[in-house]
Amino acid sequence: MASIVLAGGGTAGHIEPALAVARVWKSEHPKDEITFLGTAQGLENTLIPVAGYPVRNIVKVKISRKPSLTWARIPYDLIASVKTCHGVLKGADVLIGFGGYVSAPAYIAARILGVPTIIHEANAKPGWANRLGALFTPYLAVAHGVNSGRFSDALITGLPLRGDVCDALQAAKADWPTARTRAKTRLGFNASQPLVFVMGGSQGSVAINTVIEQCVDMFSRKDIALMHSVGRANSVPAASNLYRPVAYVDNMADAYLAADLIIARSGAVTCAEFRALGRYALFVPLPIGNGEQFHNARGLVAAGRAEVIDQRDFTATYLQSHIDALLVTSSSAPIEGSSLDADAAQKIAALAQHALESR
Repeated sequence: MASIVLAGGGTAGHIEPALAVARVWKSEHPKDEITFLGTAQGLENTLIPVAGYPVRNIVKVKISRKPSLTWARIPYDLIASVKTCHGVLKGADVLIGFGGYVSAPAYIAARILGVPTIIHEANAKPGWANRLGALFTPYLAVAHGVNSGRFSDALITGLPLRGDVCDALQAAKADWPTARTRAKTRLGFNASQPLVFVMGGSQGSVAINTVIEQCVDMFSRKDIALMHSVGRANSVPAASNLYRPVAYVDNMADAYLAADLIIARSGAVTCAEFRALGRYALFVPLPIGNGEQFHNARGLVAAGRAEVIDQRDFTATYLQSHIDALLVTSSSAPIEGSSLDADAAQKIAALAQHALESR
């Protein structure tokens, strides 16, 4: 019986791929123990226990993007986090990391203990935690090819998909037009009416929400249905005839399938799930970070399934002027989704098995 530790807390972009790999590993090795590392502030404390796995929280090592007095705490928080990770990883057989605040101290502790480490990078531009971890291990995987650095030689696996997205992808392969029509009907929308689905991540995007709320009347005048996931961190506005705002969409697979147009951030998980099930997207990359969200969408743009707009240019005036053209473009986009990421979790689990056997 092996002990597997997964590090990938903080955001759904780190948690969902980790859970997908955990499910695959557990199905193949039902007697093995699986533990997740997280922080008290992260979504992992909600999502992971529901999936049936324990979470061990560590001190969050937060590094502000600009110089700050908080930088003085970094050494103390890092030492505390590494110490906790050391205790969790002692006796572990494999660490699988997905980046984010949780992963960096885990990589250091695993290096000290000699625990084999597998690192998966979801974004087109690797984050700092995974770049650090890549110095300690040869077992690297990426969602899509990286042009430079240690991840340029990594195994290309795709990005692990949630179970409901995988199931919807398999079911839709037989007849994509029918799958899209049925999804729209299941969500309670008119199958012959254009549907726009808007989301800004699990916590929502104030910038995107503000623009959409200014355009609700325009959508109604044009007889376009609008499903708007405002995010759990925001209040839900009043619904109207064709406008359905919700805090969070539970049936995301149907939302991807049903929408004629998706307006969203271009996080790695969103891009992968859209690639699998969606038809056409207008991506508004988050304007902070290292520019990874812009790069995440490039493949979809090249495939004729998306376009990208800077947040400063995404305004009510822009949307009112371009919504008709976006829907026309969507109507000529490929009706099929993509199986590019369908086996990603299995590939990462196989890499972890290889590392375990080579120990």
